[in-house]
Amino acid sequence: MIAPSILSADFARLADELAAIEGSDWVHVDVMDGHFVPNLTLGLPIVEALLKATDIPMDCHLMISDPDRWAVGYAEAGAHNVTVHAEAAGDPTRIARDLRAAGAKAGLSIKPGTPLDPWLDVLREYDTLLIMSVEPGFGGQSFIPDVLDKVRTARRLVDTGHLTVLVEIDGGINPDTITQAAEAGVDCFVAGSAVYGAADPSRAITALRDQARTANPRFTPA
Repeated sequence: MIAPSILSADFARLADELAAIEGSDWVHVDVMDGHFVPNLTLGLPIVEALLKATDIPMDCHLMISDPDRWAVGYAEAGAHNVTVHAEAAGDPTRIARDLRAAGAKAGLSIKPGTPLDPWLDVLREYDTLLIMSVEPGFGGQSFIPDVLDKVRTARRLVDTGHLTVLVEIDGGINPDTITQAAEAGVDCFVAGSAVYGAADPSRAITALRDQARTANPRFTPA
């Protein structure tokens, strides 16, 4: 799965930028509040407008403080997947249950320096594990390959039936890094500048998807 990040899109032309990625699996929307991360992007009113402009399932990544208070609103608005940060969640189990009750899939994200092991039990409540491969807050950063150890651990736990999450990665994904991420076991790849910086975003999505399928035969239908 390829999830283009509109953080790299032209914010003055968001409806057109969504139309340019028809054929993507999800559209990734980074919500930042200027507190949990040192950047401010967009919030629920913009997400509600985006939902009216596309049928692509919306993957809302909440890089915000107090997701216990705010996350459910994105699910109620119609987001397909709503991800909160483990480092910010007060009661991650309740958040997951509330998101699911509101009709969305529940995602849990961890920063590059956050270990996976302490969150394995609570991940049984979640549908998606988003592993950050850059420090959250700004697009265009370089991929941190050390996080792939966490991807491999998560992949092994999913393959052995201990977890049922979709493994997603976000940060620095491009033609130079997607192969190693796919080989490690990622299911869903968030790509910003690799898509929106391309002359043809749709073709860039197809090329990234093909690279992932080549790197990991698990993605190729039998």
